[in-house]
Amino acid sequence: LGKGGEKGESGEPGAQLRFYTWEEIQQHNVRTDRWLVIERKVYNVTKWAKRHPGGQRVLGHYAGEDATDAFQAFHTNPTLVQKFLKPLLIGELAPGEPSQDRDKNSQLVEDFRTLRRTAEDMNLFRANPLFFFLYLGHILAMEVLAWFMVLYFGTGWITTLILAFILTTCQAQAGWLQHDFGHLSVFKKSSWNHITHKFIIGHLKGASANWWNHRHFQHHAKPNIFKKDPDVNMLHIFVLGDTQPVEYGKKKLKYLPYNHQHEYFFLIFPPLLIPVYFQIQIIMTMIRHKFWAVSETFPRPLWDGFYYMRFFTMYIPFYGVLGSLLLLTFVRFLESHWFVWVTQMNHIPMEIDCEKHRDWLSSQLAATCNIEQSLFNDWFTGHLNFQIEHHLFPTMPRHNFWKVKPLVKSLCAKYGVQYEEKPLGKAFIDIVGSLKKSGDLWLDAYLHK
Repeated sequence: LGKGGEKGESGEPGAQLRFYTWEEIQQHNVRTDRWLVIERKVYNVTKWAKRHPGGQRVLGHYAGEDATDAFQAFHTNPTLVQKFLKPLLIGELAPGEPSQDRDKNSQLVEDFRTLRRTAEDMNLFRANPLFFFLYLGHILAMEVLAWFMVLYFGTGWITTLILAFILTTCQAQAGWLQHDFGHLSVFKKSSWNHITHKFIIGHLKGASANWWNHRHFQHHAKPNIFKKDPDVNMLHIFVLGDTQPVEYGKKKLKYLPYNHQHEYFFLIFPPLLIPVYFQIQIIMTMIRHKFWAVSETFPRPLWDGFYYMRFFTMYIPFYGVLGSLLLLTFVRFLESHWFVWVTQMNHIPMEIDCEKHRDWLSSQLAATCNIEQSLFNDWFTGHLNFQIEHHLFPTMPRHNFWKVKPLVKSLCAKYGVQYEEKPLGKAFIDIVGSLKKSGDLWLDAYLHK
């Protein structure tokens, strides 16, 4: 069997392949030494991690583990990606080693992979271009309508409020649309998805595609896992789940009065996430990773900042510089509320904890829930009411989630995996309820443990 540090772990082409045990593989799970397993093949991804399009953290989250299902979930063309994997191959699992690490249910894992192959045979990973063309069309139509409305009716208070709500709707819907292309779920060619993603998130949203990729793929890889999912990194402002509040309470950590977090949530999270926190993150990420640098084909500052140039060009003639800036801030404020309630209703009320090394199906179902389907819910949430199906199959076009849903529910029932679905209103209420529960756990631990 191969031993760590011996010849063959460099991933160099032509290096001698060896057999490894899970015990050996699990030792290579630090930033300077990362191995992972895909379909029983062992890869050293230490050097490749910095070049990984989805960011190095995603690979790090699976270091020392079986990453087969995550690999299949994120890549639309695994055969093409194999050419990048081949130089990283250092060996394979020893014949006596199970395909799954940490005593995972091998039959459940195999049944899920069978389900995925069934979905592929049903062409559920094939997008309907007309759906996304019309979706983009209705966003652009609202943008045009908003501008002509100001041109015709002027800048009165009523007109401005209506304008703000229309622009907010455009921003929210563009956010759901860029999400589709970011997950490579529209075009067969990844390059087309990447280009369209940059256009929509840059030109229609004023954000960075690179920042979104590096953040969002971590969330999908390890949802609701502390130190791995950035969406549950609350910067000591909130405590989430059942474990973190007790830990904070025992350590007498009180950055804020967490027993009131379900109340100050309304003052901090929905109104400030997009206008403040995300904007700071985007700028810091662009500087840290040099996304501001001029690319081979287009200056990134112009690509990512085109939205702002277009917005101010359109509205400064009507509102002036200060008025246009206030209008944009108000739109971001409204959009932030929409975004927070929709994105958090699927995750905050679910299990939030440290890494438990579950299989792909179980880990995604523990962290996500669905919202009942309706035409409004589909549109309002960008089909994120099918959060379970989206997390299991991130590259599946959203208009096919309802088709795979019965298969997922059947598999969950077979293995006793909880499949949670609720009305939209209850999902919103559960966000506040879960924050209150966590806050009460913190207070009890803070006072009595």
